[in-house]
Amino acid sequence: MKKKMNYLIILLTTIFIVGCTNAENASIKDGETDPQEVTTINTSKNSETEEVTAKVADEPVVEETPTQPNNELFSGYKLIEVDGGDLSGYREPNAVVDIGFEGREYWAFTNEYGQLIRVIADEIVLQDERTEPVTSSGRYYSDEAKVPGVERADLDEGHIIADSLGGVSNAYNITPQNSTLNRHGDQAYMEDAIRKAGGATNFEAIITYPNTETQIPSHYKYTYTIKGNKIVDEFDNVNPDEINKSLGLTESKSTNSNKSTSSNKSNVTEEISSVDTDGNGQVTIKEAKAAGYSMPITSDHWLYPYMRDNDNDGMVGE
Repeated sequence: MKKKMNYLIILLTTIFIVGCTNAENASIKDGETDPQEVTTINTSKNSETEEVTAKVADEPVVEETPTQPNNELFSGYKLIEVDGGDLSGYREPNAVVDIGFEGREYWAFTNEYGQLIRVIADEIVLQDERTEPVTSSGRYYSDEAKVPGVERADLDEGHIIADSLGGVSNAYNITPQNSTLNRHGDQAYMEDAIRKAGGATNFEAIITYPNTETQIPSHYKYTYTIKGNKIVDEFDNVNPDEINKSLGLTESKSTNSNKSTSSNKSNVTEEISSVDTDGNGQVTIKEAKAAGYSMPITSDHWLYPYMRDNDNDGMVGE
């Protein structure tokens, strides 16, 4: 009887264990997700992703506005910064430099030999001595870059764009230029015309050289627009007085009046040189006073054409 009871207990225990195991398996199966349903969910997500991608692809691409200057204009040149008062005469080859004073954009270009070959500006903005740091002689800087060639007695440190027109004094705005041409010749007349017009637009200077070894130009060509009129000034880097003399344009031929006129011009040239102490072709109020002239200088005074009348009222130094 005791054996039978033991068998019965073992049998019941076995049945109980098997029953629990089946219940756990059933519970696990109930908690699993049907594989087909998982596939359906994933397919749905992929579809949504594809739809979002398609929408993004359909939207127009917005290009960022470039912060650098016109790449096409500067193609082939290295854009560098040079201090406006740098006295070094060195120029980097194939470089482009902004030579405008305080925010003006005047672009200067050099070739592979370091020669200054081109200067451009959309607009020439005149110097304003009331708001800008200008010396008593009308300069932004006390001196100009020592480009090779300026050591010659007959050559000036000539600005392509003058101080009075907003240009700086480093080597990218300076070429060795004949002194008479720079102070009293075509270069001076061109600068004076722009000053009197209150500025200019579409400015371009093309500078050429006799060879690749020198920094002394042989020819200048200026193109600019004043009050809607396109102007082209073109001249060689020579003494205009000597050219005129060789052409017989400065010699008196017949009358005493011609001799008198020639003599007067000579006297004026000598006299302006004594007043224009820094030799830049422009007489300042300080220079005129130092030479003994009282203010104001009116439009009928011989000094007037060589001075700046900022308000154009026919008087300087009033």
